[in-house]
Amino acid sequence: MVKNIVAIVGRPNVGKSTLFNKITGKRTAIVDDTPGVTRDRLYGEADWNGREFVLIDTAGIERDSPDSANPPDMLAKMREQAGVAIDSADVIILVVDIRTGLVAADSEVSALLLKSGKPVILCVNKCDNVGDTPPDFYEFYNLGLGEPYAVSSVHGHGTGDMLDAVIALFPAVEMSDEEGDELVKVAIIGKPNAGKSSLVNKIAGEQRAIVSDIAGTTRDALDTVIERDGEQFTLIDTAGLRRKSRVNKADEDVERYSVLRSLGAVDRSDVCVIMLDAHDAANSPSGGIEFSEQDKKVAGYAHEKGKAAVLAVNKWDLIEKDNHTMSIFKRQLAADFAFMSYAPSVFISAVTGQRIDQMFELVRETLKQNTTRIGTGRLNDMLSYVTARVQPPTDRGKRLKLYYITQIGVKPPTFVVFCNRVDLFHFSYQRYIENQIREAFDLKLTPITIIPRERGGGE
Repeated sequence: MVKNIVAIVGRPNVGKSTLFNKITGKRTAIVDDTPGVTRDRLYGEADWNGREFVLIDTAGIERDSPDSANPPDMLAKMREQAGVAIDSADVIILVVDIRTGLVAADSEVSALLLKSGKPVILCVNKCDNVGDTPPDFYEFYNLGLGEPYAVSSVHGHGTGDMLDAVIALFPAVEMSDEEGDELVKVAIIGKPNAGKSSLVNKIAGEQRAIVSDIAGTTRDALDTVIERDGEQFTLIDTAGLRRKSRVNKADEDVERYSVLRSLGAVDRSDVCVIMLDAHDAANSPSGGIEFSEQDKKVAGYAHEKGKAAVLAVNKWDLIEKDNHTMSIFKRQLAADFAFMSYAPSVFISAVTGQRIDQMFELVRETLKQNTTRIGTGRLNDMLSYVTARVQPPTDRGKRLKLYYITQIGVKPPTFVVFCNRVDLFHFSYQRYIENQIREAFDLKLTPITIIPRERGGGE
């Protein structure tokens, strides 16, 4: 199910990041070993009363603190911040500071949010003392955003009431119809201008049987249902959601939000086609072939979610090629996306349609492997063979013993391995077991999760 998005906005130093950390808690990080994903602490996953949502911390676009003697600069930054949040979010939390009181900058951003028509919750932060509400609290009613919520992001006071109000504003959950559930959902994700819309348009234009256009999510994505080789697919296009004309900051600041705009599409997809720009990679600032950090962030989220994925290197028609060009690109893909070495790659042109058929073959095969179930008997026959061939490791005289393996889930294939001591089941041997599973059951194109579990009475 696609998660709702909540954006925290406000002027600098009102406590946005503290509130973000208080709400997300331990769930702030999206897997530390995924390249680039948690580095900026830009967004995190949270839940309240069973409702999961994605929380944006817009503090990330305020690295250069505005000079207090230059309010126009500060207001320009706030307009950009509010504009991006308006584009992305289902609900917006405007944070103000009880200590400084109502200032002109608060009114400025409040006016922008009111014009957007998006639901807004007003959070009056730094109400750290328990007891009577400070008199200055009531002046925030002048913003015209309804009832303010007195909150202490440091101590957590008032956050519960505020979050109750936030989730009450989430759009109603709609049940998918049966037809939609049967279709293979393919999310076309990637950084802006990688060719996502061009690919969707090319695929849809090639088909005489375009089944229907389905109204998209609250983030205005368009789902296009197509039929290809007798099979129906839902293409989820995230392109067009970034409105560059509304944001004047440097591209690197805005493009962080393009990652967020792909999250909902990834969550509800079966397969992710990660669009990469071959022309940009060939003209990287380093002078060699190199894919961007933004590419890795998008791919990293799909990897962290265990999705079947295909790396589609687009604009291949624009590359000057010789007999070695594709090999050089493949080596760079292997280096830049080493964290998802299972993902196959294909070199396409969304303009000419080159290798789009091959891309769909990979979509089918990766999904097949991502949903594979293996019988427990076959798994344990494999385990006996591979542990006899390469003995489990020892540590200070204690040897790891693997007793039993069983599959507990798909998307991705997830296996529990029962052992005598989890601390002896080192990463290197887990990787060995994973590779043997891939080899034995033809799961080379999907992520795999292995969960070590200690059996009672371990030695």
